[in-house]
Amino acid sequence: MDLASEELHILFFPLLTPGHMIPMVDMAKLFAARGVRATVLTTPANAAAVHSTINRADDSLRHRITVALLHFPSSAAVDCENMSCLPTQVARQNFLGCLASLCQPFDQVLREIRPDCIVADMFYPWTLGLAKELGIPLLFFHGMSLLALSVSHSMNRPKPPLESLPDDPETVVILGLPRRIELKRSQIPDLSKISSFLGDFFRQLGEAEMGCSGVLVNSFYELEPDFADHYKKVAGRKTWPVGPVSLCNKDFDEKSSRGDTACLDSANCLSWLDCKPPSSVLYVCFGSLFQFSPAQLREMALGFEASNTPFIWVVRNKSSEWLPEGYEQRVLGGGKGMIIRGWAPQILILNHPAVGGFLTHCGWNSCLEAATSGLPMVTWPLFADQFVNERLIVDVLKVGIGVGATEYVVEEEKVSVVKGDVIARVVSRVMGGGEEAEGMRKRARELGVMARKAVEVGGSSYVAMGELIKELNEAKAAREES
Repeated sequence: MDLASEELHILFFPLLTPGHMIPMVDMAKLFAARGVRATVLTTPANAAAVHSTINRADDSLRHRITVALLHFPSSAAVDCENMSCLPTQVARQNFLGCLASLCQPFDQVLREIRPDCIVADMFYPWTLGLAKELGIPLLFFHGMSLLALSVSHSMNRPKPPLESLPDDPETVVILGLPRRIELKRSQIPDLSKISSFLGDFFRQLGEAEMGCSGVLVNSFYELEPDFADHYKKVAGRKTWPVGPVSLCNKDFDEKSSRGDTACLDSANCLSWLDCKPPSSVLYVCFGSLFQFSPAQLREMALGFEASNTPFIWVVRNKSSEWLPEGYEQRVLGGGKGMIIRGWAPQILILNHPAVGGFLTHCGWNSCLEAATSGLPMVTWPLFADQFVNERLIVDVLKVGIGVGATEYVVEEEKVSVVKGDVIARVVSRVMGGGEEAEGMRKRARELGVMARKAVEVGGSSYVAMGELIKELNEAKAAREES
């Protein structure tokens, strides 16, 4: 424990969606382990998942972490308090519009708690004004990679620095970055086609970030050193990479309850994995927000079968009508694959010796957890920062191969279907033998070693967190003296 930081109190305010709540609760646990008092602020409907994670933490941490509640005002007319419950992009956009209604309840909580620092999700830009009014340092958490932050900073300029390839005008290079990053134009969101609300909202995010005290990043320096240095230089604000935060979960109970209570299927999957050879199983998960069409799910099922690779597949669709005829008996019943419908203990699965690869949507948490587990990836990005993350995995780190997704998803039902034979070929390249697959596995294992060293005493993330705690303690002392 850092005795100097014993009385330091940080308020964590995550966005109400698993991909942001889970890493921020992990972050609260990491700060608590360094002697900081942590409060996680959320709504009543999300409190159970937060409590589930905290209650399984080490005894020495639990008494340092509390959960505080704030309520949506009745005027907000919110039917669901978590974005993962919402079926479409439009519904999720409307939910973002309701977040501003939490401003007054947040102000009330802030005045009651009076923390020494606020760590707020970037989707709450209005927290900056309240923090400044009370003289409280505010750090933003984006939940993105340092590459994605660098690209976002470049793309937010009045004229984004893009250059088309001479022989392929539909592919552009993002200029000014320390490494060459190419994207298809169709993988970049067309800001002229998004709603005026989203345009205004993203402008507010950018303006708020300019005024914050710094940025916390769930990454580690050795994973993306060029982009860590670049972002700090061009953005002109303090940046602390303190990840991988998932490594704060050390025992079985912590890993199994991380984010939510695992369903019965997921408990059975660990026994199923115990019967498989080392590095033979592909884990498939596309996060908590996206739902594929039945046609695409069917092609995936056929592709996994054709690859002859055992798999564990997390599916949001509760129906089984899309499964090919005889699939349950032939594949699932034959022990060649397993489908989980519900919450899966992803960290436990990724760290199981039988798992040898991860088919992912390239959400940053999943990318980082795969790298931390030393696993190569099959990449299938859909929206947000996922196409940029794919470039980091495939081109920079060289630990993955893409299925060829080229469309930034705006409406789920309009996504082109990737055929099963394409899926099978890519899965076989990543999970099979040969020089290409062995090279990816070797590089992935090296990343896993670096990730663990980063959070150990003396590691880059450990040191960064210590420097931040020292700075916050000094700011706290200065405020108390004035």
